[in-house]
Amino acid sequence: MGWRRGELWLDAELWLPEGAGAPAAVARFPALPVAYEAPPGLAASRRRRETWARRRHARKARATAIALSPAVTLMLAGLRADGGRTTSFAAEDPPSLTFRFEDGILALAERAPTREHAQRKIASAHAFPTVEWHHARSVGLPYGGSLDQGTQLPIEGRDWVTWDPITDSRPNLPERLYGNQRTVRAIIHVTHAYRVAHPRAPRVVVGDISREYGGPMDDHLSHQNGLDVDVYFPRRDRRLRAPTAIAQIDHRLAQDLLDRFVAAGAHMIFVAPSSGFRGPEDVVQPWPGHEYHMHVRFWRPG
Repeated sequence: MGWRRGELWLDAELWLPEGAGAPAAVARFPALPVAYEAPPGLAASRRRRETWARRRHARKARATAIALSPAVTLMLAGLRADGGRTTSFAAEDPPSLTFRFEDGILALAERAPTREHAQRKIASAHAFPTVEWHHARSVGLPYGGSLDQGTQLPIEGRDWVTWDPITDSRPNLPERLYGNQRTVRAIIHVTHAYRVAHPRAPRVVVGDISREYGGPMDDHLSHQNGLDVDVYFPRRDRRLRAPTAIAQIDHRLAQDLLDRFVAAGAHMIFVAPSSGFRGPEDVVQPWPGHEYHMHVRFWRPG
């Protein structure tokens, strides 16, 4: 039997365990006597065929993925990814693993995220919360009035979070975040401009505005017609919560935030007399009980 160019001769002993039968598709030479020695030319030809077959198999193996059981997959992933670390590979729990033969070595092929997946992730990170705008009527006075068709500030946004002063936790209850559209729009615009100017600053912590229909609100004498909002001073430690001590306040960032509300057309901003914050005397006014937040009041539209 002669060997022709393009044929692949495989020795079944390379593929089957000891004692297993050879598949029907694999041709084998008949057993030769023990004392038989192949002529030098035939032996050299056989070695060339075996070398050629190994090279062809290696080329095919590089482009062929193999399927492994979950247990073997985790074991191989740990051996490759652990790199001598003592941390268990099971702690990272990769979502999926594919192994390929690369130059005769079993290698982990990590699938890179698609462009569509990356774009969705970026869009999600920069998504702006939906605001259902209404043309509200702020009736009466801030300390004796009501709110009709108020706009609700979302409990969280790119540039702000909300704080519940009753439970000292975040987020605030949605029913405590209704205001005149003028108030809500100013909060969104001011917090965004503040964060653009200070990219490393924490998001602004916003407290109560008004209830959905206004009226009396616990812990407040005002906040009744959607024109008032409490804004907590930014903290030095960047924590997204209301400060509880003067030393926790970042006065430089707090003054800048106050100035931006003044520029946005605030009617009055109440701060503690000892706070040290400054501004136009007819706008920034001292008022006890405002050590840790500014009480911003807007004009009624029109």
